Amino acid sequence: MSPPADTLPAHGGAPRAPGPPAPPALPSRATALPARHTPQRPPGAVTNFSCVIHLQVFNAKTAELLSHHQVEIQQKFPKEGWVEQDPKEILKSVHECVEKTCEKLQQLNIDITNIKAIGVSNQRETTVVWDKTTGEPLYNAIVWLDLRTQSTVERLLKRIPGKNKSFFKFRTGLPLSTYFSAVKLRWLLDNVEEIKQAVDDGRAMFGTIDSWLIWSLTGGKNGGVHCTDVTNASRTMLFNIHSLDWDPELCQFFDIPMEILPKVRSSSEIYGLMKICPSLKSGALTGVPISGCLGDQSAALVGQMCFQDGQAKNTYGTGCFLLCNTGQKSVFSEHGLLTTIAYKLGRDKPVCYALEGSVAIAGAVIRWLRDNLGIVKTSQEVEKLAAEVGTSYGCYFVPAFSGLYAPYWEPSARGIICGLTQFTNKNHIAFAALEAVCFQTREILDAMNKDCGIPLSQLQVDGGMTNNKVLMQLQSDILCIPVVKPSMPETTALGAAMAAGAAEGVGIWSLNPGDLTAVTCERFEPQINPEESECRYARWKKAVMKSMGWETSEAPSNGDTSIFCSLPLGFFIMSSMIMLIGAKYVSGTDK
Repeated sequence: MSPPADTLPAHGGAPRAPGPPAPPALPSRATALPARHTPQRPPGAVTNFSCVIHLQVFNAKTAELLSHHQVEIQQKFPKEGWVEQDPKEILKSVHECVEKTCEKLQQLNIDITNIKAIGVSNQRETTVVWDKTTGEPLYNAIVWLDLRTQSTVERLLKRIPGKNKSFFKFRTGLPLSTYFSAVKLRWLLDNVEEIKQAVDDGRAMFGTIDSWLIWSLTGGKNGGVHCTDVTNASRTMLFNIHSLDWDPELCQFFDIPMEILPKVRSSSEIYGLMKICPSLKSGALTGVPISGCLGDQSAALVGQMCFQDGQAKNTYGTGCFLLCNTGQKSVFSEHGLLTTIAYKLGRDKPVCYALEGSVAIAGAVIRWLRDNLGIVKTSQEVEKLAAEVGTSYGCYFVPAFSGLYAPYWEPSARGIICGLTQFTNKNHIAFAALEAVCFQTREILDAMNKDCGIPLSQLQVDGGMTNNKVLMQLQSDILCIPVVKPSMPETTALGAAMAAGAAEGVGIWSLNPGDLTAVTCERFEPQINPEESECRYARWKKAVMKSMGWETSEAPSNGDTSIFCSLPLGFFIMSSMIMLIGAKYVSGTDK
């Protein structure tokens, strides 16, 4: 479906609001299980999640995981609502994963020259700007969860009639939000002098994490390839999802210089060859083509083999992301979902779109229980605590640490735990945290069912959290439909490897339906009656409403938080002090 003929404002100009078209009907969902193909030679996949770097190599004949290595990377929280990562740490961790995985393969007597392609999958909206002459980042990466740009969003909204967050939807598929890259880049240009100077000097390069990694791994300042793929570009708010190119009017609205943007390419083609990194003594895969690139959620869609219109998957990672393939039609939601590019598996292949429900906090709430509250030492303990009680005992947890994403898009929300009693303990809070992930999935699934008109009959799932059996059973109970988990839950890396192996010039992986074979899955069936599920969900919705409106971008005028900011309290304390001094004086004179 083509977008309406809207007119975007230039930087500082006033736009004309577009007339929204009626969204086309979504095709009925297919319910076939995902399948895997058996290639002749193994591709590898570099996967950058929000907190972990993976390198995974898949068996040439079975697509089973052959070897892997992972490194946990640090998230930085310099101020409330700010989330950053060091791009150099991410790159160093990738090199470490390459070397360690190759060592493990050699220990298994597997020749690493059998690795014929590398695919990259990454956290999507996270934003990096670096100096192309030195190869150095000019600031930490601003992570997709970051909220510092709320004032930037509000300033931009003032230039749109009616402050319509969805004004850009029919070009980008996205609402104006802190979530996406354009406002993060705008903040960097407004606030980081080194970046402003680098742009003026023609030294700056912008990219999401895939661009930073591909540029660095293919040579960096010595001829590195500056590119991205359509799935990552579609999450910037600078990309027209219909023309499949950077949109000059969007760039003008956000005042982003187009010369710093990467070249947009398909998700499956040879971008460049791996180069030696002398400083890190890393070169085990030198000469291997990097030939696949997908944003993490698109990679999971491919890894789950959701190639048919109407097939859907839900990934449980730092956040939670439900994607439904809508084929070659861009379908626009009326219920708070995003329209995004699912994949384009080759330069001459058609682009496919998806509807997406995005939840900011899923696995991150488990880390919060571990790192902030300290009620567990490992993430696995949360499952044990929850299983011991089997109920939240009326406790409800809304983990709106970064506001609420789909279907609300409410940045003012903040996390709350409510329904506490003297009986509530850490077990109930652990259960409520898991339940919160499931309730959030229910919200975006309900929205997707409304947009589609045909309810999903089962939910295909993947991601690290799916190893938690309590969570998976809870999800089935709350959705009132079966939950189906593949035997290898990390389908994100598999999807990146498939895209790399299928690229023209590599040709070791066929994506033709006839070449696919079935995989084993674990199935979770609902074990509670629908009435109980609806009752618990209704109370969750009540808690969500209470989480909204907590925060604004306006700070106190002078930052004074002393008790004397309250005039009545100040007068009371001052008068009490005067009376005390007076009484002491009188008692002294009486002596």
